[in-house]
Amino acid sequence: MEVPEPLTNLKIQYTKIFINNEWHNSVSGKKFPVINPATEEKICDVEEGDKEDVDKAVKAARQAFQLGSPWRTMDASERGQLLNKLADLMERDRLLLATMEALNAGKIFANAYLMDLRLSANIIRYYASWTDKIQGRTIPIDGKFFTYTRHEPIGVCGQILPWNFPLVVTVVKMAPALCCGNTVVIKPAEQTPLTILYLASLIKEAGFPPGVVNIVPGYGPTAGAAISSHMDIDKVSFTGSTEVGLLIKQAAGKSNLKRVTLELGGKSPCIVFADADLDSAVETAHQGLFFHQGQCCIAASRLFVEESIYDEFVRKSVERAKKYTLGNPLKPGILQGPQIDKEQYNKILDLIESGKKEGAKLECGGGPWGDKGFFIQPTVFSNVTDGMRIAKEEIFGPVQQIMKFKTIDEVIKRANNTHYGLSGAVFTKDLDKALTVSSALQVGTVWVNCYGVNSCQAPFGGFKMSGNGREMGENGLHEYIEVKTVTIKVSEKNS
Repeated sequence: MEVPEPLTNLKIQYTKIFINNEWHNSVSGKKFPVINPATEEKICDVEEGDKEDVDKAVKAARQAFQLGSPWRTMDASERGQLLNKLADLMERDRLLLATMEALNAGKIFANAYLMDLRLSANIIRYYASWTDKIQGRTIPIDGKFFTYTRHEPIGVCGQILPWNFPLVVTVVKMAPALCCGNTVVIKPAEQTPLTILYLASLIKEAGFPPGVVNIVPGYGPTAGAAISSHMDIDKVSFTGSTEVGLLIKQAAGKSNLKRVTLELGGKSPCIVFADADLDSAVETAHQGLFFHQGQCCIAASRLFVEESIYDEFVRKSVERAKKYTLGNPLKPGILQGPQIDKEQYNKILDLIESGKKEGAKLECGGGPWGDKGFFIQPTVFSNVTDGMRIAKEEIFGPVQQIMKFKTIDEVIKRANNTHYGLSGAVFTKDLDKALTVSSALQVGTVWVNCYGVNSCQAPFGGFKMSGNGREMGENGLHEYIEVKTVTIKVSEKNS
């Protein structure tokens, strides 16, 4: 597909809180600035939602979920039609949304246009097709009884979003929730609220009843915490750091034991055996780490390379990393944009310094770039050992660390020696080796001779401290359904 030029006269229309299909100022009257990470300039101010605003949104969502409401009495197939209409509207406004995503999130415009917007529409259409296929079953229990199950919506779902894939993660959470008949209260990341607020206008235009989708921009410790601990929210879903995920699960437990789905951090092992296609493995592992400036939970951030090909792999990886052109992601020819904000920028630079001090060999990069914006040079470390901070902590930046291994048993043990378990990869031409490693890795997703291949049809989520539950695919529906068993006494039963 040909990529158009981004819009040059983009106007930010929607900066308020969205409740009951209406736009509201914050109860407190406070606003917060939204910053362009490539220029450090303010794009606009957005209404700052807090506990009182979350309360208003939850009341609207609860009202929309009441028995007899337009949403609850709607045919399941009609919910699918509304979701398909929303996908149509996103495709109509694809250029605007991609421009806004690049401006606000620092995404390379072509990636936002070709990947984020395409995937977002595909996810919505996938779940639109599921609305009238969510079925219970009849169960032949003992005795003169007729027993069946109903798959019912949970209720009001709080959804707390990350800043790295604002639109994609919004629909990953929102589409299955709406597919099953729930109502939602969404809190965008404070860094990247703009495309989600624009999406609110499309939800209203598509014809969703008031209160079904509510969007409250604000900060995690206030608006996010209010959602996590709210006594009238039935389920919360969060994508972000493991540290915050722990707080959300604690808040859910201390409030009303609401259901929790968490997609958290990762430190994903990427294992390259000597029999792999070397050039393909170098390129794929590179993309697995440097895509979106390294700001991906699945980043291939622990790269294990077999000893006999280690030196050549490092050399080729350094050559590849040096080919980047950094700059404003809205401009043509730019391959790497900025990190999301000053806090993330400083954290990455601190971890790079720790790698230097702890004895890793800096092969290229290693510092900031440019005189404005949150840019960091593509960085490659070799001679990395498992105990170094850069080998243990999630960096979330353009920093590749390459480690050496000798045997399959050794690398499996090292790969699993982490509290993370989101994803992993293995590169080899040996099918037995690929299956052995895939089975042994304690992660939710394993890629063989590829990386980062995610699809709306396939479940995604983590083992261990990388999260609970699954998103996408049929499994993603299970997170938004309660199963009810109904048993009826009958006078006579025939098999």
